[in-house]
Amino acid sequence: MKMILAIIRIDKMNETKRALTEAGISSMTATGKVFGRGKGLWDAKVLEGVKNDTPEALAHLGKEPRLRPQRVLNIAVPDEDVQTVVDTIIEVNQTPAPGDGKIFVLPLAETYRVRTGETGDLIL
Repeated sequence: MKMILAIIRIDKMNETKRALTEAGISSMTATGKVFGRGKGLWDAKVLEGVKNDTPEALAHLGKEPRLRPQRVLNIAVPDEDVQTVVDTIIEVNQTPAPGDGKIFVLPLAETYRVRTGETGDLIL
């Protein structure tokens, strides 16, 4: 079993949910609005200038916020479904612009259904 943690653009949530459902993956948890950013290509001197409120540095950064609103999806799947989920998320969310998100695939040791106490792959 694996846990797929995907960070996507907030405006791609409905399209991603629809595509995953069509791919046979209907169970997921989505975290409300979160904020984040990738590595980016900001010059260290520009960032230092921003920290010191230097007008030239602030103008260089522009109006775009430093942290962007995003959604986080948590999707628990059997090992054989990992590639389907990853491919579907990439297909829906990939654009030519930075900020499309990240996908992390983590090992999942155990799962339990709270209502019945069942455990294992069968409850996914």
